[in-house]
Amino acid sequence: MKENYIAKRLEANGIVQGVGFRPFVYQLANRYGIKGEIANTSAGVSLHIEGTSNDIDLFCRDLTEKCPPLAKITDMSIRSVPLGGYKDFSIAKSKGQQFRSTLISPDVAVCDDCLSELFNPDDRRFQYPFINCTNCGPRYTIIDDIPYDRLNTSMKHFTMCEMCQSEYDNPSNRRFHAQPNACKVCGPHVTLYDARKNVIEAVDPVKGTTVLLKKGYSVAIKGLGGFHLAVDAENGDAVCRLRERKHREEKPFAVMSYSIGRVEEYADVSSEEKTLLTSFQRPIVLLKKREPNQLSKDVAPRNRYFGVMLPYTPLHYLLLQHDFLALVMTSGNCIEEPIAIDNDEAFERLSDIADYFLMHNRDIYLRSDDSVERIAAGSKRYIRRSRGYVPIPVFLKQEVPQLLACGAELKNTICLTKGKNAFLSQHIGDLENLETYSFFKMTIEHMERILDIDPVAVACDFHPDYLSTHYAQTLSGIPIIQVQHHHAHIVSCMAENQIDGPVIGLSFDGTGYGTDGCIWGGEILIAETGNFSRAAALSYIPMPGAAAAIREPWRMMLSYLYDAYGEAFIDLNIPSVHEISVKKRNVIVDMILKKINSPLTSSLGRFFDGVAALLGIRSRVSFEGQAAIELEMLAEDMSSDVYDYEWAEEDMLRVLTAPIIKGIVRDVGKGIPSAVISSKFHMTLIRLFSDLCWVLREKTGLDRVVMSGGVFQNSLLLDGLKTSLEKNRFQVFTHSQVPANDGGIALGQALAAAAMMQ
Repeated sequence: MKENYIAKRLEANGIVQGVGFRPFVYQLANRYGIKGEIANTSAGVSLHIEGTSNDIDLFCRDLTEKCPPLAKITDMSIRSVPLGGYKDFSIAKSKGQQFRSTLISPDVAVCDDCLSELFNPDDRRFQYPFINCTNCGPRYTIIDDIPYDRLNTSMKHFTMCEMCQSEYDNPSNRRFHAQPNACKVCGPHVTLYDARKNVIEAVDPVKGTTVLLKKGYSVAIKGLGGFHLAVDAENGDAVCRLRERKHREEKPFAVMSYSIGRVEEYADVSSEEKTLLTSFQRPIVLLKKREPNQLSKDVAPRNRYFGVMLPYTPLHYLLLQHDFLALVMTSGNCIEEPIAIDNDEAFERLSDIADYFLMHNRDIYLRSDDSVERIAAGSKRYIRRSRGYVPIPVFLKQEVPQLLACGAELKNTICLTKGKNAFLSQHIGDLENLETYSFFKMTIEHMERILDIDPVAVACDFHPDYLSTHYAQTLSGIPIIQVQHHHAHIVSCMAENQIDGPVIGLSFDGTGYGTDGCIWGGEILIAETGNFSRAAALSYIPMPGAAAAIREPWRMMLSYLYDAYGEAFIDLNIPSVHEISVKKRNVIVDMILKKINSPLTSSLGRFFDGVAALLGIRSRVSFEGQAAIELEMLAEDMSSDVYDYEWAEEDMLRVLTAPIIKGIVRDVGKGIPSAVISSKFHMTLIRLFSDLCWVLREKTGLDRVVMSGGVFQNSLLLDGLKTSLEKNRFQVFTHSQVPANDGGIALGQALAAAAMMQ
């Protein structure tokens, strides 16, 4: 038989380390009588296989078709090599290489096998909070370098006991080379503290924590990617205290429940939402509230939705088994700061918020907030793409150079490209303080190292005052390519859908620096990857007070009313106008007339703010987008009624806001309910932008529409506009792999910069 043997060398790249791929290959080789070896490399895995031609064909088929659930082969080369005379199949030590291109698995939820052991009194890991195997547990947040071996993770500080080592070394064991493998004898452990760093002596710190939560205390709990701040979600006093201490006035809190059954006691769960909730990524999913429900009204005030997740670590399961309907599990940070990951840092930053701390001694190397998703317009939509998904790349249509894209100012993420892979980072946050900026820089350095990427150019936003732009300007020796904000939005959507231009791009958000120095945000572009032209936009309106107009929508209300009526708006019978003092109204009018600190904006986000204030929904906001969100929440059944709308043909199509504002004012004067007005406003925008796309198709011949920008987090606008355009025979492309908001903009910057370089 030996004379019929052949030998092959396989090089496989993708997510093939730390996901049970090598033991899978080992068992597969034994099934087909294959001899040889497999080893981790800095590029993925390398296999030398020897056997009959038929057995090798069957082996290669199963290698790609039956690999473990967390594994993903993106590239595989096969070449003939001389026989090596192997007598069996073995798993060799990792091999370093000059170039590194392996993909790293994200952190994933504890698997069913480990859960079964966690609650089995006869298992040696019974109720051990760090149980894991090759199919689950921490990955990205504990890795410092590749190859993904224990010595390159934060588990290097824990020497495995004899039993754990035996599992780790056994290719037929589920924990073979599971780098975080441990047990209560040799692994990490949890400790309960008070806010003064005093240890709370308890036989079971987890059970002690549940007692404190039941009593209404708040506890900072260390998880996979950082700390959560937890309280009992049914305890209104505890929820309010947490809001007060965290200075988070009204932004909804996320909650965590033990099971789908518990979730269904307070929220509606569709089959698609259930699939998201139970996926191994375990994101926060936006679910429609059931009314009435038992959760505190202060968990998600003035919102129709709860942000809900299921447990994803053994520690979460151990906490939630103690008869909680839900726990608030919000990011462990102070307002506008990154989530805390280090124990000492948590005491320093969170001791004024949390009464107690449940900590463990396994280091987190890189913070990673929970991902947030929803089902809208028939598909999964990211609001925040982070834990569970990063660093899985977005796969591109064509290879691009190694680039760094620095993202935007708000909801910042960065992007690194390599070949056909675009690696979008976890959520970094709003670059408005030193702590977040330091996290931003650390993320860039960490990802460049573990992905072995040395950028040949850096992309950034046009805005001269963004910290991300400033960072790009500090880099010496490589070119800087500035990409206009709304162009980057459209290109990000084109990139994930693997399409080239030209396209009609609807780029709608709150703020973006335009090429004319004004603030854009209601743009229709004719866009290609490397360039764009502005085909239509909302007419410019002053933003009295600039950034203050974002925090105080009543300013935008007055600006839109002044644009529509002049100073006569003061005489209108609008309650929300008369709630503003005469002095303040006069100051705003004076600022507009004299152009004092009143930059011009075409932002659709600001238009939503102005309408929300006009309806008396929200005159001030405590978090970004609050007024627009509450305007969307207010809308009821969508009708076919619309307000008058029109545009002017100038250098481009300029959409006039005055006719819409006047229609709303008339309805307010008639006492039409705000819910009806909100629905009518949404429908007006749907009809308006559908008509504009029709006009532009007649002019350009383009029938592909790309929709991006934070306004498309509004499910009414997204679904309505997509449906309307498709009825009019447009091809519509939307986001399903990265957020429509600024969390996805770095992807567009990178691809636009690559096209500009060419």
